[in-house]
Parts: sequence; structure tokens; C-alpha cells
Amino acid sequence: MILAGDIGGTHARIATFTVEGGRVKLVSEQIYPSHEHHNLESALRAFLTTHSVTATTACFGVAGPVHKGIAVLPNLGWTVDASSLAHEIGIERARVINDLEANAYGIAALDASDLSVINPGAPNAVGNAAVISAGTGLGEAGLYWDGTTLRPFACEGGHADFAPTDPLGTEMLAWLQKQYAHVSWERVLSGNGLFNLYRFLRDTGRGEEPAWLTEELKNDDPPPVITRAALEKSSRLCEMALDLLVVLLGAEAANLALKIMATGGIYLGGGIVPRVLNKLKEPAFMRAFTNKGRMSDMLSAIPVKAILNDGAALLGAARCAALTAGLL
Repeated sequence: MILAGDIGGTHARIATFTVEGGRVKLVSEQIYPSHEHHNLESALRAFLTTHSVTATTACFGVAGPVHKGIAVLPNLGWTVDASSLAHEIGIERARVINDLEANAYGIAALDASDLSVINPGAPNAVGNAAVISAGTGLGEAGLYWDGTTLRPFACEGGHADFAPTDPLGTEMLAWLQKQYAHVSWERVLSGNGLFNLYRFLRDTGRGEEPAWLTEELKNDDPPPVITRAALEKSSRLCEMALDLLVVLLGAEAANLALKIMATGGIYLGGGIVPRVLNKLKEPAFMRAFTNKGRMSDMLSAIPVKAILNDGAALLGAARCAALTAGLL
């Protein structure tokens, strides 16, 4: 039995899988509010007590950088140690990988219905690929094409410097630098990033905030409020913020594609993407994606797909565990 987890700042998803027909198959799953546990071992004990499973291999994707099997999750303050998890489970070895690396492993486990095509790209495109995921934060990962298969690897590209390319972006960077010591791409491409875009547009006099919106932003989580108002076209200011996020996502997805020569495809993940799928299919996203001067034609040939399955990282952790154990 495979034990797998997708561990984020909000939820810890833990599940068991088997391997059937060369694919991982979900057996049982439990979602725990992360804040209800003081570490991953605590959530794991709760799962193992409830489900009474005997695992032979395990892998956990976590929202933070991993070094030598140890990760510190910045949004939780947890330290996740692969050797400690293996001891808790009662197996010789467990793996801990970055959540975007897990997402990258999960791509091979997705069905066609789990993906939506943004740009078809060249027929039979091959080569390196990449995942960029905008949600609570901004995650990025690569997949190296070795001539036979894609091999995922982690990176922390979401924390690279935000680089504006026009006067509006330059003004926004100056505004953000008054809020943060370091302005990364995550500051504009995430849930909180959307709120930053909205506040910048509002505070620099580019739109009016009606009283009803002021009240909703005060009482509810701002990113969903802004997204809903934008999609319902009930606030022009919210529409402008979401339009700006889409353009910036196109620009940074292309930056990632260029850096790792992702001719095999770009995958858009995270909680924001399915909610704004129709926006991503409008011309603005691909216009920003291909706006790279002499590299425009190459970028036009890259397939771009949106991941609709929110369990991709969990599937990926299970695949990683299965591959490590020689089950796939």
C-alpha cells in the first residue's frame, strides 16, 4: 500500500493508493485542517488510527523548499523530516518533496478531462516541460526530458524578483516596494497577489470602490470577493485587477518556459486557474505569453494547458512513492 500526502498551509490531504495497470489508484483519503495539528506526524497519526493501513512506501508533497529530506513550511511553522515520517509509519524510507514537484509528478497520472487546452502548440511537441501554480502562493517546477521520459525537479522560481515590462508595471513595482522588503512574482501572482493588484489600482486612483465592495472586502476573504466581482462584472476595479493578473501570469509562464526550454509544454495549476479558466482563454493571456521579442515564434509552438484536477499533487506524491519503490 502507498501512503501519500499533499501538505499545504490550509489543508493536509493524506491518502492511500494501490498500483493497478501501471497507474496509481486512490483507495482512501482524508483532509485535515492544517492548523488543527502541530506537525505532520500528528495528522499522520490521526489518519493511520482511522484507516488502519499498513504502508510499504510513502511520499509527501509539502509547500516549502526541501533539502536532504527536510522542509520547513513557512505558512505553518512545521518542520517536516522524511526520517521522522518513516519512523512514524513504520517503513524504512519515506520521501518528502516540494508540492510543485509533486504536481509535476502528477501530470502523468492525469486524464484528458483533467486538463483544458489554452494553446494547442505544435503537434507532437516534445522536450522539457514546466508547471506554474498560482494559489495561496506561487509555485514553479520543471520536468526534464531525458529522451524517454519526463523527470520532475523542484525550484523556487515564484520567489524570484518581479520584473515589470511597461510603465504600469514599473509604477506598481514602486508601490509594492513600499509594502514589502522584497517584491517577488508571488506578490502579484497568488491569492494575496490579486489583492495587491486590486489595492494598487484602487490606491492610485484607477477606479472607485463602491460601499458594498468595501464591506465585503472587510468581512470576507478578499481574493474570492475580487474574483467573483470581476467575473460577474459588478466592479470594474475588480475586473481590471483580474485582467492584470492574467497578463502577469502569461508573462511569468513564458519566463519559466524560456529558462528551462519547455518545448514539451507549460501546465497552469493552483486554485486560481480553474476559477478564471475562461479569462485564460481570452487573447490577453497568450498575447503576454508570446510577447518575448525574438522568442515569440518558439513560445507560440509550446502547448499550454490548465490543470483542472485539484488532486494532481496528491496523485503525484503517490506516483513518486510508487516509482521510488519500483512499483511503476
